[in-house]
Amino acid sequence: MRVLIQRVEYASVEVSGKVVGAIQAGILGLVGFAEGDTEAVQKPLAEKILNLRIFSNEDGRFDKSLLDIQGGLLLVSQFTLYADCKKGRRPDFAQAMKPESAKLLFDSFLNAFPPLGFPDVQSGIFGAHMKIELRNDGPVTLLLES
Repeated sequence: MRVLIQRVEYASVEVSGKVVGAIQAGILGLVGFAEGDTEAVQKPLAEKILNLRIFSNEDGRFDKSLLDIQGGLLLVSQFTLYADCKKGRRPDFAQAMKPESAKLLFDSFLNAFPPLGFPDVQSGIFGAHMKIELRNDGPVTLLLES
């Protein structure tokens, strides 16, 4: 499982001209699953996202977490995180989990946050063609892997 997180001033995801998820300051996470991934890695990654100190304190140092700033969280499914571009000119997605299984894991991942004290997770729509608007803050972009 991979989650590419971006510290944002705001982010939103639109499907068919309608905003389906939006946050103000916080984290936009692009979430991808590989064949063999299980729910077992989700809670540790959810805890990492909520507690990773990537927000600045008064001195400009990374010292505050998403929980500390009471920021927003927007998660979007992103199978292309498992693209293999080593050969040829077309990405190979053989490592990416099949959509039916990945949807179950994505839904499960969304449900991992409320028990950790973070009930309002915004998301895109799995498998839909989405348009994402964001303002990256920093920029701060980090790749988390299970």
